[in-house]
Amino acid sequence: MIAIRDVSKVYEMGTETVRALNGVSLDIEKNEYVAIMGPSGSGKSTLMNILGCLDTPTSGEYRFEGEDVQDMDEDELASIRNRKIGFVFQTFNLLPRQSALKNVELPLIYSGVKSSDREKRAAQILDHVGLGDRKDHRPNELSGGQRQRVAIARALVTDPSIILADEPTGNLDSKTGYDIMRLFSDLWRSGNTIILVTHEEDISLYAKRIIRLRDGLIESDTINEKQVQF
Repeated sequence: MIAIRDVSKVYEMGTETVRALNGVSLDIEKNEYVAIMGPSGSGKSTLMNILGCLDTPTSGEYRFEGEDVQDMDEDELASIRNRKIGFVFQTFNLLPRQSALKNVELPLIYSGVKSSDREKRAAQILDHVGLGDRKDHRPNELSGGQRQRVAIARALVTDPSIILADEPTGNLDSKTGYDIMRLFSDLWRSGNTIILVTHEEDISLYAKRIIRLRDGLIESDTINEKQVQF
């Protein structure tokens, strides 16, 4: 599904040159559950942005489902993001004045899906994440865990190839974080491909595979024998 080869990312910051990634190569297969870990400055956020087609590498090759990504223009990258990748962010990124249902519908608007079909699909996904009875509530009427479930529903509504989650429990208490990670595990077992970016060791243990970055390089890439089971 994903293949990157010798990917580097260099930023020019004033007179300083920063190498955020320094020749990273990896493959991610369909229905994998991968955690990408590393301290601040390790390159994990840069790698996430490249995998999510939010940024392009300075050099190297990135193929997503057989398509060369590194040479795409902004419109082509936006199309990949909208059709193929579901994003879940630490800060939820919900529209505060819109209902849960309208927030989940948003990617379908960009995809040109007609209104009645959008509403039906969004309602189905909210049911799937356990929020069918909250679809008319605005974000400020929901708990943190419920807001994150809305964000997950929004990520799922286009039936993406992968779910890319960036610190998805970072703003949640431990019990709510546990519930969200249980939902991710359910999604993985139902066939979704999940890439989880985190700096928290206990959160990484929910994944089947753990990739650790340091100084822009892959330090280790291992199968997690202690994967949390539900």
